[in-house]
Amino acid sequence: MSHVRRPALFALWIAVCGLLAAVPARAQRGAITLPRNLEQLTQQAAVIVHARVLTAQVEPDPDYPSLWTVEVTLHVEEVLKGSAGGTLAFREFIWDLHDRADSAGYVRGEDLVLLLNHPSSLGLTSPCGLAQGIFRLRRDAHGNLLAANGFANAGLFRGLAPALGSQGISLNANLSGVISAPQSTPLRLDDLRALIRTFAGTQ
Repeated sequence: MSHVRRPALFALWIAVCGLLAAVPARAQRGAITLPRNLEQLTQQAAVIVHARVLTAQVEPDPDYPSLWTVEVTLHVEEVLKGSAGGTLAFREFIWDLHDRADSAGYVRGEDLVLLLNHPSSLGLTSPCGLAQGIFRLRRDAHGNLLAANGFANAGLFRGLAPALGSQGISLNANLSGVISAPQSTPLRLDDLRALIRTFAGTQ
């Protein structure tokens, strides 16, 4: 590792340690993050895609061999925010040893709606709010695609109605009903896409 890159690596570890020590938040294996609602997650994201996992390879970072990462390649079905081609690849820092065994939860062939942060100066990125920003898709008995994040959508609409009202953002009757529904329930993919597009368009 070159001497030029050591300061950046040291700064990364200082930032991570400071976050772990100072922020009262929810845990995801070896990492913690503040709870966010869907509007906050959407506004934080640089890119949001509906995609299918093609590959997920755990390996040391090419530039920083002491950092374990997972390199994920996606086939993009639809871009909901930002810019992405038909294939999207990114590298994510692995926070916990358990993540090495299961590629940080990325499964080949799995369909996702993924909200990705802006890449760091080291070229690494991660889902917004970690498990909050990964929505895994499954079909119900009627064939409808349902989406749930790593917290089963808990808190996804917390404080959302008043925030939208204060910003003068109105939703149609269907979406208003969605954000008023009981928490921790799967969300129809079409409703998730519509909400994300609405929130992305207000920035």
